[in-house]
Amino acid sequence: MEIMSKSKKIIPELRFPEFKDAGEWNYVAGNKLFDSIADKNHNSDLPILAITQEYGAIPREKIDYTVIATDKSIENYKVIQKGDFIISLRSFQGGIEYSKYTGICSPAYIVLRKKNVFDDMFFKHYFKTDLYIRNLNKNLEGIRDGKMVSYKQFSEILLPFPTIQEQQRIASCLSSLDEVIEAHNKKLELLKEHKKGLMQNLFPQEGEKVPKLRFKEFEKEGEWKEKKLSEVAEINPSTKELPQEFIYIDLESVENGVLKQKKQIHFENAPSRAQRLLKKRDIIFQMVRPYQKNNYHFFPSDNFDYVASTGYAQLRAFQSSEYLYQYLHTDIFVNKVLEKCTGSNYPAINSSDLSKLSVKISKNPKEQQKIASCLFSLDRAIEAQAEKIKQLELHKKGLMQSLFPKIKS
Repeated sequence: MEIMSKSKKIIPELRFPEFKDAGEWNYVAGNKLFDSIADKNHNSDLPILAITQEYGAIPREKIDYTVIATDKSIENYKVIQKGDFIISLRSFQGGIEYSKYTGICSPAYIVLRKKNVFDDMFFKHYFKTDLYIRNLNKNLEGIRDGKMVSYKQFSEILLPFPTIQEQQRIASCLSSLDEVIEAHNKKLELLKEHKKGLMQNLFPQEGEKVPKLRFKEFEKEGEWKEKKLSEVAEINPSTKELPQEFIYIDLESVENGVLKQKKQIHFENAPSRAQRLLKKRDIIFQMVRPYQKNNYHFFPSDNFDYVASTGYAQLRAFQSSEYLYQYLHTDIFVNKVLEKCTGSNYPAINSSDLSKLSVKISKNPKEQQKIASCLFSLDRAIEAQAEKIKQLELHKKGLMQSLFPKIKS
């Protein structure tokens, strides 16, 4: 069936050379391309698919995703075939998901199955564009109150529809870029795994007094010491007075070890929790839900004063601040913190319990610094790799904005 529009036409900003003279694109309503399917004809023997913004539709066992479902409820699940698209409760945020798998999903989702000939990957990418997500949000009252995009609402949105050949060319370009991004993500994970393995060997484990792996120049240094955290760092040093202006670090300011926002405020407007005046190389340790976002931060040597919320413990190392920072990330220390946390919704550790936790430390400050330098060099490689992925994703986003035209009103 030929699908075309008799009224409005559209052209992308960026076009591959072989299609420059191919004329304008047609567009078509969603229900001309997709049917809503409620196929429940299964014996509950198909894999249950999780519908995610990151992976699309994917078997639950392939990701860390656990939902308890009774045998009776699974009988009511919908069948998803390979190549189907799925509207989820979060489609207003992340677009429509694609399935590379055959399986079943909750009846709460809307399963879209192609009814005409087109390139699946073309729409897989298009349904993730900012442009389409904005169109999906138009006139959807109450969508953020738990309502889902309906098939009727999906059907009213016009979709660009170039020739199959041009669809395939665009899809191939974007899929190739996805493969590059995936390869870089794998490299990032390998770097993280490498650092994790190093940390397990560079620091003594439970019951050990020396690490499994030691730099050659320190092999004869002997056993490490085990001390309380309060013996290797001053915890919450007293602050006499705050500066007139400073950067305030609250519990939302730091993520993955990075200060993501600088909230500059005046002393007179300071929140009551702004009490931790930081010096260069101080470490802040988030006491509420620790380790959920890797929330520590070293502060740069710039001209700003930094003041942290009392939601953080402030640690000022007596020797190597860099060594202590890395030790706080070891599995052995993380587990000790989590064991001391109390509370279910907002598990937290108090400063007193934190100060009593043991830290294993080399007697030689040079060994401490060598370990820290090694691990920080890996941190820099990880940061550089993450930045490379970020730039590739931005490049893809910009490319998508140019390869898919804006439908004129």
